[in-house]
Amino acid sequence: MQPGPRNPYLADSGNAMAHGRCDQQDNVPWRGPEGPTEALGPDDIQYEWLGPCHFGGFTSGPYPDGRRVIWSNGRQNIVKLDYDTLEILADHEIVGGEGRTPVAELQELVAGLDELEGTEAIEHAIGLSMRFMTGLDGVYALVDRDNTFFLGRTDHAVAYVETDPTDPASPIVERDRWPKPPEIEGAFVGINLTFDGRLVMTTDHGWIVVLARDFSEYDAVQIPGGAEAAAEHCRRMAEELGHTGYGWVRTSVCVDDDNAIYVSSVDHHHKVVWTGEQLSLDPADGAWSAPYRNGGGFGSGTTPSLMGFGPDEDRFVVFGDGDDVVNITLMWRDEIPDDWEQLPDAPSRRIAGLGRADMGDPGRAEVKTEQSITVSGYGAMTVDNEPASIPEGFEGRAKRMLCFMLGHKPEYTPHGLHKFAWDPTTRSFGEAWVNREVSSPNSVPFVAEGSDLVYTCGARDGTWTIEAVDWTTGEPRFHYVVGGSQFNTLGAGVTVDDDGRILFGTIYGKTRILRDAPD
Repeated sequence: MQPGPRNPYLADSGNAMAHGRCDQQDNVPWRGPEGPTEALGPDDIQYEWLGPCHFGGFTSGPYPDGRRVIWSNGRQNIVKLDYDTLEILADHEIVGGEGRTPVAELQELVAGLDELEGTEAIEHAIGLSMRFMTGLDGVYALVDRDNTFFLGRTDHAVAYVETDPTDPASPIVERDRWPKPPEIEGAFVGINLTFDGRLVMTTDHGWIVVLARDFSEYDAVQIPGGAEAAAEHCRRMAEELGHTGYGWVRTSVCVDDDNAIYVSSVDHHHKVVWTGEQLSLDPADGAWSAPYRNGGGFGSGTTPSLMGFGPDEDRFVVFGDGDDVVNITLMWRDEIPDDWEQLPDAPSRRIAGLGRADMGDPGRAEVKTEQSITVSGYGAMTVDNEPASIPEGFEGRAKRMLCFMLGHKPEYTPHGLHKFAWDPTTRSFGEAWVNREVSSPNSVPFVAEGSDLVYTCGARDGTWTIEAVDWTTGEPRFHYVVGGSQFNTLGAGVTVDDDGRILFGTIYGKTRILRDAPD
């Protein structure tokens, strides 16, 4: 199948933005490590302490001397790392932020996640979640071809540049900020890039903003239903849950090379078209809105991905719906075929496939995911984020914290990866395989297509691991035993860098496995 197109305005690398490319598939075409299984030691791992919530790592294009850097954004600072060594080249404290947590304190906090057990471990994890995860913004980011680093904070977009664009080690400076106009309601959530080089940003109230990268001009529109429902939904979620993480829109967006923008609200998916001059909701321009299943009431927790790019390929947008047992959902992203018949139990004729991701257990009452659906070819896979057990009296709404903070503890470790695939001949979406052995407590899996492997951060016997599973068959191929909670991805994605090495953000830093792809 034809790979997703490269946006010429993004940095020339395999991972210039969250989820890799504008299509948000979480894959690269080259090979990654292929084993064997082994327990890794300090000499096998690069690690750099950075600060809280450095989830993503965004690789620049080459500098004049051929070197690259990795940009990383956290709660307290923006850093540049040497691409090969992960050495910190520049460290910029966020202006107006909360200050810095010393590395020694971070190390002590991580140790508590490993050393404490039972109620003490849970209380410690809750404390860390409240301290560092509450009010978190700017999770999604990208680096463009000019090596400008963009992200959206709650009420503004911000651009970071270097004092010397020819020197990878030059300091980081804040170029400028774009304050969100008052008529655009809600907090910024996601970010992407059109194929004519404009930023795409979303708010939790359902506004889409297309913004020039020099912040000189913008256009904005609220997706259908937002004016009537978004503000009340966000208010009610904040009141019921005690935080703002479940907005009317709560994930990022994907963009295709026709500058169509795809975004999920709480019970509908939407296609909005950037015409080059304005954002359009007009069906004549190809825009649409369609309902999806939302039995749980909280909507999709996955950033949508695109599937199919060639002229003869079926083209879909892919996301996880809001049912208690999530369905990997395919929607026709262009015109619906004239002869297409609406699927049973599908609330819209636009839905082309529903893959119930019950991890091979039809009796499961709940399998939800906050990880983007991993897509390669016509395959789409998700993971089990439900803790294996829940302590008596533990708040149900906070249970996912058990997987995010304590997913390596055997009593909480979930197991399960579930892949579905579209068959263009029969025009059906069916189960490809289910793996009930491998765990992925909180990581976004990533495919190295050249090796036909999907990688994720897992757990075995109380220790964090990197798991490699055959993308075609679902069979475990190998795993690396990595170590303690220092290596917990905490919701971040595992990626394969431009040299075929596994690179991922962790609870308070950045990690690379020093194992190359085979020649």
